[in-house]
Amino acid sequence: TELMSIIKPFRAWRPRPDIAHLVACRPYDVMNRAEAKAEANGNPYSFLHVIRAEIDLSDEINDYDEAVYQKALSNFNRAVQNGELWQEESEKFYIYAQTWNGHRQTGIMALLSTDDYLNDTIKKHEHTRPSKELDRIKHMKHTHLHSEPILTAYPQVSDIDAIVAQITEQNAPDCDFTTTDGIQHTFWTIKNEKDITRLCQLFAEKVPAIYIADGHHRAASSAKVSMSEKENNPHHQGNEEYNYILAVVFPDNQLKIIDYNRVIKDLNGHTEAEFLAAIAQKFDLTAQSGTYQPQQPRHFGIYIGGIWYKAVAKDQLYTDHPINGLDVAVLSDQVLAPILGISDQRTDPRIDFVGGMRGMRELEKRVDSGEMAVAIAIYPVSMAQLLRVADSGEVMPPKSTWFEPKLRSGIAIHQF
Repeated sequence: TELMSIIKPFRAWRPRPDIAHLVACRPYDVMNRAEAKAEANGNPYSFLHVIRAEIDLSDEINDYDEAVYQKALSNFNRAVQNGELWQEESEKFYIYAQTWNGHRQTGIMALLSTDDYLNDTIKKHEHTRPSKELDRIKHMKHTHLHSEPILTAYPQVSDIDAIVAQITEQNAPDCDFTTTDGIQHTFWTIKNEKDITRLCQLFAEKVPAIYIADGHHRAASSAKVSMSEKENNPHHQGNEEYNYILAVVFPDNQLKIIDYNRVIKDLNGHTEAEFLAAIAQKFDLTAQSGTYQPQQPRHFGIYIGGIWYKAVAKDQLYTDHPINGLDVAVLSDQVLAPILGISDQRTDPRIDFVGGMRGMRELEKRVDSGEMAVAIAIYPVSMAQLLRVADSGEVMPPKSTWFEPKLRSGIAIHQF
């Protein structure tokens, strides 16, 4: 594959097919230490023993202690020695399909170049936090593994869809299992050299950019590790395994973004009546008899004092700017900052975020319990909006997108 393609095949480490469903686990950043420990309990095969190795150490040891990363490496090596993991003989692509609630998304697992990440051929839409990057940087440096893929999107190409469809329809999968959350995970290897070459060629010719959907911290960490390996290698060529990021690339028309809602602890000194009056100056507000979940852009649900309100933003609140056209941005600029006094959602302890997976009931519960004063439900950002923001070089407000289903970790691993 001399043609400079945006994706590259690799020799994955894979779980033995009979235990793949036991190895595969949720990504490192969707649970805390106690939850990770509970999830891996009684399952020695779980890949959590590698990505969250602190679960195998005494509780006194800090999550970011050197011992955690050393344990991660020894757990990986043990799995290899026990024959639980095996490595592919030659470089391959893989197909990873997820089916959930009648929706299926099918992507290609491949390597992306850190050069493309640094020169913005791989586009971002979110700022990363250095403290969160540091953990994965240490993990990669100790283990020499890209242990978890990032979720990315590319502008859909029918020729690529056709190859993927042909392989998945004509071949039995390597593994196929449904996790307790009801998501079906199905995995194939692309074995045919012709298919591998053709995919490289199609991505080189027809895919101008790749967009990070979920996994900005892992991507940033991979790039930083790559730069440090490069500095420490006097014979650096550019094709070493450390020059890559592990990813699954999906056609943009198959990914779904779910709503990411807000709950706020207090009304910033306002009474309920004053708060609703301030909202009514910018939104058309109507009380609802039951639960209200926004069904279209520019519609918000506000839950306060046991009542749902439908709030429709007035047109003048929006501009054609990629960011100012987003509901999450309008909410920040018109409600959170001026009325509730929350200017930095990233650091303000008065605000919390609730993924749409938990539904409107969760928002009601947080307010009814007295823990929160108000909940605000938002219509999800669209993929088109995400691509537009990334293309413009802007970043979205914090916690704008929630992607579901999440990729499982441990189905294929890249060693460098």
